[in-house]
Amino acid sequence: MGIERNLADRKGKDFCELPKETITNSRSRRNRRRSSKKMPPVQKLFETCKEVFASSGTGIVPPTQDIDKLRSVLDGIKPEDVDLRPDMPYFMANASHRRPKITYLHIYECEKFSMGIFCLPPSGVIPLHNHPGMTVFSKLLFGTMHIKSYDWVVDLPPESPTTVKPSECPELRLAKVKVDADFTAPCNPSILYPEDGGNLHCFTAVTACAVLDVLGPPYSDFDGRHCTYYTNYPFPDFSGNPGPTCHMSIFVYAPDPHKH
Repeated sequence: MGIERNLADRKGKDFCELPKETITNSRSRRNRRRSSKKMPPVQKLFETCKEVFASSGTGIVPPTQDIDKLRSVLDGIKPEDVDLRPDMPYFMANASHRRPKITYLHIYECEKFSMGIFCLPPSGVIPLHNHPGMTVFSKLLFGTMHIKSYDWVVDLPPESPTTVKPSECPELRLAKVKVDADFTAPCNPSILYPEDGGNLHCFTAVTACAVLDVLGPPYSDFDGRHCTYYTNYPFPDFSGNPGPTCHMSIFVYAPDPHKH
């Protein structure tokens, strides 16, 4: 699978700080209030991310009120706000490609957070990968996508089989399914956390779709936040009663040349 990284084909491309004005009288204050109401949705997203992730770092989760604020802003983002339509070339299947090519439209990245959009043609797949020490917000802009996500099993039950003990096979880890379902836009943004909420996930496009991702902090090899890809092997839960909340899978590390 190829993931192509391009700048978004739109005015402004990277979003930066809005110019700061010196407020000297009540008229300028009123003008500023009117201006803020007209702020473009993605610029508002940028400004909100700056506030929410101001103290971000590996493993640091923003306060609940900040998460709710960012979720609310993301919920208001529409495809037209980022100049995307399902009939654009990004979302067309190409018979010459054995696997549908996925395009990443970069919006902004700094040491605190990153914003970008993944464009998936039908049957496009972003393989199972992790987000170490990161809080991730994903907003499906249009289309239908299947999301399967997992959390690591931290404490293995005493009756766990010896075949999955880390001491005997350190490259294998046990994880439990958090989400395994189709989502169709418009739907609520999804949030995953450093230790729960489905920190490992895989996206599969049922139809052409676009997903806006906000990561805080972003991937950084220098800071130890590597993107690791995995291959999963189904494994029945220990009680013998498989289901979406108790199903287990064994994972083995699978190197991949592409970065999320």
